[in-house]
Parts: sequence; structure tokens; C-alpha cells
Amino acid sequence: MAISRQTSRRQFLKGVAAAGAASAFLPSPRWAFGYQSPNSRPVFATIGLRNQGWTITSKSFGHADFAALADVDANVLGENVDKVAKSQGKKPDAYKDYRKVLERKDIDAVMIATPDHWHTKIAVEAMHAGKDVYCEKPLTLTIDEGKLIERVVKETGRVFQVGTMQRTESDQRFLQAIALVKNGRIGTVKKVTCGINGMEASPVIPVAPVPEGIDWDFWLGPAPEVSYRALPEMRQGYGGGVPLYSNCHYSFRNWHEYSGGKLTDWGAHHVDIACWALGASDTGPSLVTPVEYKLPVAYKDGNPLVDDQYNAATSFNIRVAMPNDVEMIITSEGDNGILFEGTEGRFFVNRGKITGKPVEDLKENPLPEGAIEAVYGGPVSSNHTANFIEGMHARKQPISDVWSHNRMLEICHLSNIAMRLGRELKWDPAKREIIGDAQANSFLARESRKGFEIQM
Repeated sequence: MAISRQTSRRQFLKGVAAAGAASAFLPSPRWAFGYQSPNSRPVFATIGLRNQGWTITSKSFGHADFAALADVDANVLGENVDKVAKSQGKKPDAYKDYRKVLERKDIDAVMIATPDHWHTKIAVEAMHAGKDVYCEKPLTLTIDEGKLIERVVKETGRVFQVGTMQRTESDQRFLQAIALVKNGRIGTVKKVTCGINGMEASPVIPVAPVPEGIDWDFWLGPAPEVSYRALPEMRQGYGGGVPLYSNCHYSFRNWHEYSGGKLTDWGAHHVDIACWALGASDTGPSLVTPVEYKLPVAYKDGNPLVDDQYNAATSFNIRVAMPNDVEMIITSEGDNGILFEGTEGRFFVNRGKITGKPVEDLKENPLPEGAIEAVYGGPVSSNHTANFIEGMHARKQPISDVWSHNRMLEICHLSNIAMRLGRELKWDPAKREIIGDAQANSFLARESRKGFEIQM
């Protein structure tokens, strides 16, 4: 049974009363009371704790209680159990297997911060288990995974937030940028450049013993079975010492088997803001052209020929034909941030600044009152995860919804496919498929390894 966001409070209460034992597919009865009591806070669990896992968890302490944590790395799991216990005064339960979390009826929502190749499986199964979901960006490993998540959100009525935090945070600089565009401060937009930096190639990374405490087979999950690889050189941070080069830990972003390099890492942030400002959050490009790029290893038919080095693009300059004759450039060159150019001006924005004459002109000609709130759709939340919890209370989708996220992420995925195949791609934004290129369309989905299929 699923509760839609249009369901009234009275209908919901009747449904809970009638559902009885079937309530495994309903949110906890605490939702019926809107958390008016301080003892009726939502109960959360975080799945995947290295890096962003702790960040999103710590941002939620003021709004939710954490009953459980899950990670395939026993060391990271233990560290975070201790940190959560210290922060909230109560020790959460610890699991290696996320499915143990989904079995618990007392957990209202899960926060997913695993490597990207796990996102869709956990998110879909969590929604079918009656949980609301917060999932880190990029939401999916493939375009078809995004379509699946959209369908399940609609079928189950779950609230689903994506972790594109620039929509809420960064001192509202990105919201101000969107407001400038939407209020005509640069005239008609002609070009937007998303600078997302490149990355370094890796040396050959040898097979190495799996670090103690990591279930490597479970870490791989839906991805192909391969050996663990790492160089002995270590770096600090991200939850302790980790290999500088590996096919695990934070380096997973540099392998197409688990992520999409800078295109789906920083691209998921800046392309998102660009599309929002352009009013292109429910459509897509017509053409994606890899003007110049460098792949760190040899490819054939879109697949890397070696498995012992990073394989995501190290540098790139991609031209994207957007609606209304707007040119989008996604580049590894220049400053990290977004440059908006129009018929009457230009300005630049990133997490640390927003500069340009249209910004300077605000001193004499400020934006209309409520312009930022108009972009956001209401008062801006205190932080991104707070917006997720507000959506849970109201039973409506938060500011970073799956539909707008997937539309912009399609641009990032298409850019990677275009570079892997070495050719431009024509895209049908209505059918959401590549035009006249069967080989390229085969990259819109990816088969899960046997034993790790999504359980519907």
C-alpha cells in the first residue's frame, strides 16, 4: 500500500488503522501526528558512511533520530556509530547489510551515500519497503535507472530528495544567480559555461589484498566482479587513511563501472543550476558534441581495454545544444563554477562568490522583494536535509526532486557516452533516447551482476 502526497491527513489515519499488519509498506504512525511532539521525531538510517554519509547525517541531528547505520566497511561503520552516539546521546544499531535496515518498521527514511552504482538498487528497494529516501548525487549510474526511480516514486508515493545541495545552501548564491537570469538582468541567455575541473590520470594500480573489514564482494554489488586494486601510498581524510589510488574508497568516482568521473560529480551540481536557470528542468538537449577530450586509457566500442587504471575522462570540452538556441559548454578548463552570458550582460557564480556587472548593479537596482523565494518556491530551508524533512512532513517532493535531477543528469551521462564512443549524439528529449544510434543507446542501461538484481 502506498500513500500519495495528495492523501488527506484524515484519509491517512484511516488507512493506518485499517492496514494493521500490512503497515510494513506504510510510514511509521508517527507521521499521522505531524511530529507535533518533541518525542515524535522521524527515525532515520544512513546507508553508506564514508565521505558524504557523515555530512548528511550530521546535518540531520536537529530534525531526526538515527536508529541504524549500514556500511560494508566495518571500520567506517564503527567510527560513525561512535560519532552518532556521541552527537545524539544514543547508539544506533550497526549493519553490514542494508537490507536489515529496510526490514525495520520503525525507520521512516533512509539516507543513501554509497558509491553511485548502488544508489538505484537501494533506493528502489527502500521505497518498496515504505521508506522515504534521501540519496546523494549523482542519483544514478545510467539514464534508464533514472526512469525506474521516477516510476517507483510515482507508484509508491514516497518523498525523495537528491543531494544537490547548491539548490539550498552556499549562502543562496546559486538561487540569486537563477533569480538574476529569470528577472532578465542579462537579457536573453545565449550561452552558459559549466566549469567542473578535470582530474589526473592514475598510474597502473596493482591487485592488492582487500583491507581488513571491507566486504569487497558486497562493495562491488551490482558492478562486475573484479579484484581489489590499490597503491600503498596513503592519504588522510575521508574517514581516516585511504589509498591515494584505488578502485574503492573515494576513487570510485574515477571509474565508469561505479560512477562517471567529473561529469557526474561536479557536473551534477553545476549543470543542475544551469538547467534550472534556463527553465530546462523538464526537457533536455538536442545534440551533445565532445569537441575535445582525453580519456586516460584506450577504449574500443565504448569500453575501456584495461582494468588497472582510472578510465573516466581527465579533460574535456563538451558542447550541448539546449532549447531556445542556448549553447551550454561543460569544460574541465578555467574556474570551477558557472558563467551565464546573455544579450545584456554576463556574470559568474560558484560556491564562494557571485561576480559581474549585473551583480554590482544590484546595489542600485535590487531584485524584486521575494525573488529568491520565488525561485525556491517558498522560504528557503535552513539546509538541504532540512528541506527533505520538511517535505516528509508535508508529504510533497523537496526542492531537489528526481524528475528535474534526472533531466539534467541525462546531459552528464550523454556527455560521457559521447566521449566513450568518440562521436556526437542526437538526443530526443521527449522519448529520452539517442536518435539513430543503437550502439549509443545500449549505454543507457547496464546489467546488474547476478545475485545483485533490484528486488521489486
